[in-house]
Amino acid sequence: MIERLITGYRCFRNGYYKKNSERLIELAQQGQSPKVAVIACCDSRLDPAIITQSTPGELFVIRNVANLVPPYESEGVWHGTSAALQFAVCNLQVEHIIVLGHSQCGGIKALLQQPKPADANKDFIASWISIADDARQRILHRTDLQSFDEQCHACELESIETSLLNLQTFPWIAKEVECGRLQLHGWHYDLEAGNLLSLDPVEGAFQPIV
Repeated sequence: MIERLITGYRCFRNGYYKKNSERLIELAQQGQSPKVAVIACCDSRLDPAIITQSTPGELFVIRNVANLVPPYESEGVWHGTSAALQFAVCNLQVEHIIVLGHSQCGGIKALLQQPKPADANKDFIASWISIADDARQRILHRTDLQSFDEQCHACELESIETSLLNLQTFPWIAKEVECGRLQLHGWHYDLEAGNLLSLDPVEGAFQPIV
């Protein structure tokens, strides 16, 4: 597998890099100025740049398990994503933040299955995904979901809404949103069908992007 990656790098160096070297060198020398930050899952099947056909320098991508945003707090342990968000908003001054969820999310499945606290192999995961526990509770109280797969899909959408609400607990994000300099978006990508849904803030429901 490593050899295949090295072969891929050589193809990149002799192909894409040579073709786009002027732009890549410009980015290296002048720094980045993306207008969009994307909070995406670390799932290897989802690449925000690929599904949006973005080029280097256009997206500031923050990846974690289940594309979650923790609530604002200053004394806990959830600072990796928070630090990246602060850099994107306060330093890079991005104009959009997208919370990008996806189908068949392992983090959401783990959230619904609730691993036992004594399971030392999942203690970090359990702590992290507890961010979306309110979404889990809402899903478990719904009577219209007939299968675990339906629960997972619904929870994927609910957790995106939870993260959007959590984003607004950060004072420097809330300020930018209130001033109209920053917009928040919730997206969900279907790995199998290739469909992309966007949360309509007026309707409060996810609608397909066509």
